Amino acid sequence: MHQGRELIVHRKGATPAGKGVLGIIPGSMASPGFVVRGLGHDSSLQSASHGAGRLMSRTQAVKTLQWNEIRIQLENQGIFLLGGGLDEAPQVYKDIRKVMACQAELVEVIAEFHPSIVRMADDGSRED
Repeated sequence: MHQGRELIVHRKGATPAGKGVLGIIPGSMASPGFVVRGLGHDSSLQSASHGAGRLMSRTQAVKTLQWNEIRIQLENQGIFLLGGGLDEAPQVYKDIRKVMACQAELVEVIAEFHPSIVRMADDGSRED
């Protein structure tokens, strides 16, 4: 129920954040993710963002980024990448800490975790 009406909430780019509902909000393949508990705000339809959100389109990422730079960054952070395309590189995402700060009224952070092995979907150029 929202404002006296029964609704179906379809979340695209959002995750459930009802009061007490546990969830995971990931950053990028090279930034932390968070285990969260929803605070149940009706004004957000009891939702929160489901991740950092993109700064760069998939097409722009493929045209401008280089795998050798991404591999060096991941290696320096001790992250092993099992798959993924340039369209999912860390640089294409917003700063997850800023995103989390913007939704502090929607979720309570229970834990933070850092990637060490990452499995991303490939860029679609071949079947996974």
